[in-house]
Amino acid sequence: MKSPQLLPLLRSQTQGDLLALLFLHPQQEYSLTEIARRIGVSTSGVHHEVTRLLDAGFVADRRVGNTRLVRANASTVVAEPLTQLLAVTYGPLPVLHDLLVDEPLVDEAFIYGSWAARYLGVPGPVPEDVDVLVVGTADADRLDDIASAASEVLHRDVSIRRARRDAWALARAGDGSQPFLSTVAQGPRVLLDVGALDAATEGER
Repeated sequence: MKSPQLLPLLRSQTQGDLLALLFLHPQQEYSLTEIARRIGVSTSGVHHEVTRLLDAGFVADRRVGNTRLVRANASTVVAEPLTQLLAVTYGPLPVLHDLLVDEPLVDEAFIYGSWAARYLGVPGPVPEDVDVLVVGTADADRLDDIASAASEVLHRDVSIRRARRDAWALARAGDGSQPFLSTVAQGPRVLLDVGALDAATEGER
């Protein structure tokens, strides 16, 4: 199993996504099914990782009826430094999800560029910034505010650009009239679980 490019110290991508979800939401509890949906893996895969993290004291759990709820163990001595490390590596997915999920007029949103490339396993240096494309007609000033909020949490610049749905569809179809969108369409990108359109496309998470 190859180590993830975003944080080669970890053993798997699932581990990074799981830890980021829990430690960047330290007050929340999640069922295994909800975790699986949020990070895009099977429930059995989540169960395996949660068991390992429970044994190591990184997470805690409890049962409510037949549901097993999991949360970050905020009392462990490694919680604070681990949270900081996760914020600058795996943080963009949960942080941008929280900031964009309830925004109106967002059809789809993607992370593209160097962060997406590292997430998808392309070797390279640590990304210096995070680039986001929002498809739809969301308010531009509001997106700037979201980018600023995300930058503060992630400790790096976050840039959000907006594209109309018709322009993005043309770029996806190979139309080269808008070079920027064509570059994004042809490059690595990671779909954020937000917006009105929730079907991932080829090459996207």
